[in-house]
Amino acid sequence: MDLFPIGYSGFDNRPLYNSADSSLLLFEQIEKYLKYTNDEAFIQKNMYPLLKKIIDNYANGIDLDDNNIYLDIDGLIVSGTSKTQNTWMDAKYGDYAFTPRNGKAVEINSLWYNSLKIMEELCKRFETKTKAKKYEKMAENCKISFETEFYNPKRKCLYDVVGDKKIRPNQLFSMSLTYPVIEPNSPMGKEIFETVTKKLYNKHGLKTLAKGEENYVEVYEGNPFKRDMSYHQGITWPWLLGLYYNTLKNKLKYETNKEEKKKIELQYKKFIQDTKATFEKAFYEEGMVGSISELYDSKAPYLPKGAPAQAWSVAEIFRILLEK
Repeated sequence: MDLFPIGYSGFDNRPLYNSADSSLLLFEQIEKYLKYTNDEAFIQKNMYPLLKKIIDNYANGIDLDDNNIYLDIDGLIVSGTSKTQNTWMDAKYGDYAFTPRNGKAVEINSLWYNSLKIMEELCKRFETKTKAKKYEKMAENCKISFETEFYNPKRKCLYDVVGDKKIRPNQLFSMSLTYPVIEPNSPMGKEIFETVTKKLYNKHGLKTLAKGEENYVEVYEGNPFKRDMSYHQGITWPWLLGLYYNTLKNKLKYETNKEEKKKIELQYKKFIQDTKATFEKAFYEEGMVGSISELYDSKAPYLPKGAPAQAWSVAEIFRILLEK
């Protein structure tokens, strides 16, 4: 398997590979699987060879379904074309991709760093520390370039794609994974989190684009073209609260100053309370009773929109409220 498929065609059941993030997300899930089960034998036999192949394919270059993935000389991953929708922001109408995000995308490179660090640890378990040095060095190069190339000091956040200054929620991937490429409580990490909170956070989720940015839309409505056009241009997605939640947890994990930790704990508790209150009401009174919608408008009254029952909305909200 050259990449991990994002799904399968409803017409001929062929695997679909128009996603640069799905293979890298697999590493995070394997890390969680090991944490929950300690089933090293299964991972070593069935998954470890596949993970090695994925890293090699990203590093050497692969172009299944026009992904155009390759490792640049600076240690960062380049992916996509102007006509490709190969991140989770995959809205496309005919041949027109509304948010192609081709180049060095922030979440792809956050996932790349995380995958390399996970691979380093797996290599130590299943092979040798000497062989693991390969992945350690690749991760170090990625981190150095990431901090240099993605940070936008004028806006106190990260570029969504290197050179693209629009404020989007994808930058939270940098602090929300098992191995954050940006230390959550560093000055840079604090600025990023504050910017996302101020510009994108509301109790129903995170907006996909900050208000005031070009092409910003806050109400999901109209014909299919208009809806697809607005899908990732300011509309609120509940599943993104999972990134926000993970970042808060990592901030608590990495903080060493007692006073700062108390502040984060209060912010964390308020976030959990607000999420519970918002989605208890949504679950029983809004949209489809007994589920959580795919989207919400980004202004009052924050009406539920899109699919009336969305798996990743439900999964992330339940995880936030029930995870111990």
